[in-house]
Amino acid sequence: MKQLVLDAGTTWSKIIETEASETGGQFDRYLKKHHNNCNYYILPSSALKEYDIKFDAMTGHMSEKFINTKDSYVNEIIALAKGAQKIIKDTNAVILDLGSRDAKWARFKNGKFSDLDWNTSCASSTGATIEMLLKFYDVQPEELSFTKEKYNITCGIFGLEKIMDDIANGETAPKAISKFIHGIAFNSWNFTQKSEKIYLSGGFCENKCFVEALSQYCEVALLGRFVLCEGILS
Repeated sequence: MKQLVLDAGTTWSKIIETEASETGGQFDRYLKKHHNNCNYYILPSSALKEYDIKFDAMTGHMSEKFINTKDSYVNEIIALAKGAQKIIKDTNAVILDLGSRDAKWARFKNGKFSDLDWNTSCASSTGATIEMLLKFYDVQPEELSFTKEKYNITCGIFGLEKIMDDIANGETAPKAISKFIHGIAFNSWNFTQKSEKIYLSGGFCENKCFVEALSQYCEVALLGRFVLCEGILS
């Protein structure tokens, strides 16, 4: 059965379309890959308003604008857990999803759901903050690299203060932002109760600086950006 599912994040939305042609159809300019007769799209959440679409199922912070019935919405942590179960083979696993404004994780023991946590305050605007910093200081993502130094931060606002102070004192913008990202990675590891291995979901999978920083504390396996979408596919 053909399905169209949505994970509507604060800044970026992910869509999976099943039984799809390789051309991408109405979302062709946002097509990322065609796999197993499915199309995978990533588009700015603001672009969703361009389309008059009814999704079969959805999750994510911005999805309330597209809900057709209350049964079509799936809680994000449930979508994360179900999606991870479909993708990974490890029966004992911690899955972390780090997005623009929150962080959430789920733990499985012996193949059964065990524990979770969802942080919408200290991790608030995490990914969005980095995107804004890159634009403000005109830094390209490839200019960022792992640094052993890190900011001991508890929220994005304090991190911004440290970055601005360091740059004002002569630090380069890429180095200061990299130190901020290392601080986020360290906090993420602590947030998951210092897990020995983390399966990482979300946009930070594509941030090499973050992945290398997190790898200083635990083994990291990348799941990509469509885990929640996979979790709401029937």
